[in-house]
Amino acid sequence: MRGNKETILIVVAHPDDEVLAMGGTICYYNKLNYKVYAMFFSDGISSRNYNRKKRMTIDAKKREDASEKAAKLLGFEWVFKGNFQDNAMDKEPLLNYIKVIEKVKRSINPSKVYTHSPTDLNVDHRVISKATLTAFRPQPGEKCLEVATFEIPSSTDYSHHKTHGSFTPNKFIDISQFIDNKLKAVSCYKSELRPFPHSRSLKGIKLLSQYQGVQVGINYAEAFEVLRKIIKI
Repeated sequence: MRGNKETILIVVAHPDDEVLAMGGTICYYNKLNYKVYAMFFSDGISSRNYNRKKRMTIDAKKREDASEKAAKLLGFEWVFKGNFQDNAMDKEPLLNYIKVIEKVKRSINPSKVYTHSPTDLNVDHRVISKATLTAFRPQPGEKCLEVATFEIPSSTDYSHHKTHGSFTPNKFIDISQFIDNKLKAVSCYKSELRPFPHSRSLKGIKLLSQYQGVQVGINYAEAFEVLRKIIKI
């Protein structure tokens, strides 16, 4: 891995978060010849109730395989795949996640980092958001010039401002020419999709991108909340 000013890092709790949040944006950055890396911390499966442990192991492997298919389709590379406890990341010391992120950070020196909104309902998302912000805290010689958070269907939208605050996007990336690529990548995780009108259905995901687009006068967009941006002369 080689870091430069055109390197993006996506930090997510579970595989599928990356395409749900910014599958089109990954395509956009590839068009600009940016190098895009991603990392996840849990399989997103093991907290679910299964009658047999073998079934859980098989499904976790399927989800990891899906993550590789999505990466190949969109053109990014996984640099870390964690096996932390799913939906219980708040039980682990935050420092353990921070150290992992900092190690990857030193390896690729990203100029932009994207992660979960701290307003999400999902506890893993909130923990990873906080760990990422800590790992990329301002300090002399910092290479990262932008930290932004994103929205996850059936997580950010299921939260409430009185419990965790509100996701307020202030950056929109036009993904009109990439919406089909995003939906194909999302379809790699077919076991995670739900029937419409669930917000994590293919139609729901497309409608969200359309809604985010019309907020700024374009057909389809992905929305982000920039928490910090440094402009150097």
